[in-house]
Amino acid sequence: MMRGAQVMFSLLLICFLASDVVWNAQAIWLTLPKAARTKCVSEEIHNNVVVLGDYVVISDDPTHDTSTSTSTSTISVKLTSPYGNNLHHKENVTHGQFAFTTHEAGNYLACFWADGSNPEGGDVSVNLDWRTGIAAKDWESVAKKEKIEGVELELRKLEGAVEAIHENILYLKNREADMRTVSERTNSRVVWFSAMSLGVCISVSALQLWHLKRFFQKKKLI
Repeated sequence: MMRGAQVMFSLLLICFLASDVVWNAQAIWLTLPKAARTKCVSEEIHNNVVVLGDYVVISDDPTHDTSTSTSTSTISVKLTSPYGNNLHHKENVTHGQFAFTTHEAGNYLACFWADGSNPEGGDVSVNLDWRTGIAAKDWESVAKKEKIEGVELELRKLEGAVEAIHENILYLKNREADMRTVSERTNSRVVWFSAMSLGVCISVSALQLWHLKRFFQKKKLI
């Protein structure tokens, strides 16, 4: 009985961590001003992570088909990596999607702006579905390919969540080690700079005293 309670608690803990840390799926609503101002969304992602994104312009008319751009406002989209590499760039579109696997750790930036042509007038609303990691995996295809369902499929999802949590912890540990190294180097440089500044101040003070002493000696004041 005690063993079963421990197993249940472990499963609940994994589910909680998976929901808070790993299952990163965000539905973001953006309102783009008609004055061609840019709005950006960024997320810090580490290496070898699958990223999927879908965006669509939301029309004020609920019966309007956004797949046609004849009467719907169009937008431009640009997605860049932490080192400025262009991963996705579209102009004059009403909807689209992007998919890639990260090769650089850092902030990935997706920027949206409304084009000049806006037949509806006013601001432009955009819905962005941003998924990373386990949330970006197609579990329906996995279930069909491996012929699993129900509890077995959920266990596979939890297994993937645990692996993702482990990778995320390792990533955070590596970042913490890098930050500690940078902090130690910075502290060392600050100590050396302080010592050099103190030495320069003492040298300048001694030189000023020597100059003043010679000046007063020449004037026969001392």
